[in-house]
Amino acid sequence: METEIHNRLESLIGSGALRTLGNSTNLIDFCSNDYLGFAQSNELRDRIQKEYRKHIDINIGATGSRLISGNSEFVESLEAQIALYHHAEAGLIFNSGYDANVGLFSSIPQRNDTIIYDSLCHASIRDGIRLSLAKSFGFRHNDMEHLEQRLQNATGNIFVAIESVYSMDGDFSPLLEVVEVCKKYNANLIVDEAHATGIFGKKGEGKVVELGLQNDVFVRVHTFGKAMGCHGGIVLGSENLRNYLINYARSFIYTTAMSFHSYLSIKCAYDKLSVSSHNNLIISSLVSLFKVKIKLLGDIELIDSSSPIQCILIPGNDKVCNCADEIQKAGFNVKAIRSPTVPKGKERLRICIHEFNTEEEIVKLSEVIRKVVTNE
Repeated sequence: METEIHNRLESLIGSGALRTLGNSTNLIDFCSNDYLGFAQSNELRDRIQKEYRKHIDINIGATGSRLISGNSEFVESLEAQIALYHHAEAGLIFNSGYDANVGLFSSIPQRNDTIIYDSLCHASIRDGIRLSLAKSFGFRHNDMEHLEQRLQNATGNIFVAIESVYSMDGDFSPLLEVVEVCKKYNANLIVDEAHATGIFGKKGEGKVVELGLQNDVFVRVHTFGKAMGCHGGIVLGSENLRNYLINYARSFIYTTAMSFHSYLSIKCAYDKLSVSSHNNLIISSLVSLFKVKIKLLGDIELIDSSSPIQCILIPGNDKVCNCADEIQKAGFNVKAIRSPTVPKGKERLRICIHEFNTEEEIVKLSEVIRKVVTNE
């Protein structure tokens, strides 16, 4: 077996797709999902530490699953708080957004049901679907005509899975149109709001609430590891849905619960978000500046996006990696996204704009990109 493992790794090396772990903490951050800077916030850190000192008798670890010994009034109160924040009836916290999607999609759809998903949906959604007994079909990204064609041939209970903001392209789902099509075919809409949490809506409630569609969506998934600066995820829906997942979602049932410190961090992050004066204007202005600077460079293919996720297409694993390496040498932490994470020929530099980035950093980054990508 060792020989087979070695050969598989050699194959990845040959295609330029081998993943390795690295550490680039001294670079200017243009790669993380810490959109609001919560993960590095001294204010939030101090708030968490202050609150934690009030609970010195709490165990360090959860000691078991939520169904065994890992539950508490604190986490149930937190779930209710988060559900209220996002205008939902109830919520259930999972250890990660990945666990939330896997638990949701593997347990809700049944045999003879149909799941229809956007072709750019996250791997966690796709993995949950693979574990389901339901039939599943993809539709072309944001293509409403193709979605409707799929719906016309669906059977049983129908589920449509999309993201409000797509993680690799940074573009938005046409939520209003998707909702109307789902209503027409009596389909249950599931929206992953991972990259909208904390960013969109008056108080970071997400794109669904921003558009007033919360009553038209069957399930929403929000995560805490991006703009919230913490870890974990929550599935939002009805009280019946919450109780169902407690009984059937294996990624919830068969895992040790998160520590009290993790739950406390999430609560403090939401408390900070609720009183935050941000309304996405800072990030929006920085995104606009970046797009203007890149478009002035001429023959550089920038994916159309108004979210903090900006991507420059540079086909070829080796080429995009070389570009990312040169940009990092210049002091900017920008990552290459290679195939098979994205389709072959769609390799890209994925650049994340944060509230803590400065206009000067944006201008300097665009100058470095010009030199690296255009070989000047």
